[in-house]
Amino acid sequence: MSASNSFTRRHLLATACGGALQAAGPAFASGGQSLTVAAFPLVDVIAKDLLKGWSQRNPEVRAQVISRQYDDHHTAMTTALSTSGHLPDVIALETSYLGRFSLGTGLEDLSAPAFGAERFRDRFVPFAIETARNREGRIVAMPSDIGPGSLFYRADLLAQAGLKEADLTASWDAYVAAGAQIKARTGAYLIGDVRLLKDIIVRGGTPPGEGQFFDNQQRPQITSARFVRAFELARKVRKQGLDARVEVWQNDWAEMLKRGRLATEMSGAWMAGQMANWVAPGTAGKWRVAQLPENTYCSYGGTYYAIPRRSAPERKQLAWQLIQELTLDRQRQFDAFKSQDAFPALLAAQEGDFFEQPLPFLGGQKARLLWRDAARRIPVVKMHKQHKFADEVINAELDNVLEYGKPIPKALEDAQALLVHRANR
Repeated sequence: MSASNSFTRRHLLATACGGALQAAGPAFASGGQSLTVAAFPLVDVIAKDLLKGWSQRNPEVRAQVISRQYDDHHTAMTTALSTSGHLPDVIALETSYLGRFSLGTGLEDLSAPAFGAERFRDRFVPFAIETARNREGRIVAMPSDIGPGSLFYRADLLAQAGLKEADLTASWDAYVAAGAQIKARTGAYLIGDVRLLKDIIVRGGTPPGEGQFFDNQQRPQITSARFVRAFELARKVRKQGLDARVEVWQNDWAEMLKRGRLATEMSGAWMAGQMANWVAPGTAGKWRVAQLPENTYCSYGGTYYAIPRRSAPERKQLAWQLIQELTLDRQRQFDAFKSQDAFPALLAAQEGDFFEQPLPFLGGQKARLLWRDAARRIPVVKMHKQHKFADEVINAELDNVLEYGKPIPKALEDAQALLVHRANR
C-alpha cells in the first residue's frame, strides 16, 4: 500500500509523526538517567501524555518517545532485538506482531521475580494477558488496549431491504443471504472485500488455546474445516458480486462508506470513532453495531508493552515502573479510551457511567456495553512467529481461488505445504 493513495487510520492520527524521532516531556539537563520508549502512531500520543507527568515525578530521568510509522517501527524493533543494537528501554507492540517477538528470545521475562507480572494477570480481560505468554508460559508483554470486534451495519439500508439485525447475525450463511437481498433491493454491497469475511471465520473457529494458523504443537492447520468454510463463503460472496473489492483504509473504501455503498463493516470498537471523526462523519445516526454472526468473539488489534532482554540492566526497573503506569493505572487507561478510542484491557477501566452513555454516531446505541461484553468473551488465540507470513500465504491462495478458479482443496493443501516448511524456521 503506497502512501500516495492510502487512507489509513494511522496516517490520519499521526500526520505530524512522519517517522521522525520525537522527544516527550520537558528538556532535561545533562546527567541523570535516560529512558526511551519506542512506539508507533496513536500509541506514541498515549505514551507522551503519560511521560509529561511521569517526568515531573522523576526529574532525574530524561524520558523520550521514539516514534516511527507502524511498519517501520516493527521492522526497526525486529532488527534491534536481533542485533542488540540501539535497543529502547520499552517497546510498544501491536497484537499481530506479538507472536514474532514473544516466541523469540528478545523480550524480558516479566513473570520473573524481578518484575512479578503474574500478580497482575487477573486485572486484565483473560485473552489479552494470556496472548502475551511465550512457549514456556511466561508473560513477556503487558496489554494496554484491545479492539473488541463487532459488526457495524447501516440500519437504513437494512430497513430498505426489509431485513432486521438478526438476519445478519444468525449465522454466516444468513449474513451472506442477507447481503444478496441488500444488494438486490438497495444496490449496496455487503462488505468491502471478502478477505474480511475469510479472516473472521477463520479466527472465530480457532480452537481455544491454539493459533489461528498453527496448533499448540506448531503444526499448520490450513486444511481444516474452518479454512474450507471460510474459502467457500468468500467464493460465494465474490460470485454473487456482494463485495465491493475495495481494501479497508483506501480512498475508494472511504468514499463508499460516505455514500452508503457498503452495508456492513467488521472491525474493532475503535472503528466507531474513526468513522465519526474522520472517515464518514456525514453518516452519523445511520450505523448500528451488533455482535458478530454466530456469536463470534475476537479482537481487532491491540497494544502491548515489553522490555528488551538485552536492554540496559540499570534501567529495567524504571522501564517496568513506566509499563505499570501505562497498563495498570485505571484513570490513565480510561483517559486513553476517551481520547484515542483505545478500549482498555484493564478490567477496572471498563466500569463507570461512561459505558452507559449513548453514542450519537450509532443512533444513540449504548455500544460500549456490547463491546465490553465481547471483550470478556474473546477466547485466547496463541500467536506464532510465522503469523504474518502465514496470513500472506493464505491471502495469496484465496486470490488464486477467486481470480483464477483454483480448487479450494488444492489451494489449502499448497498453503499447508509451504507453512510446514516454514513453521519452525
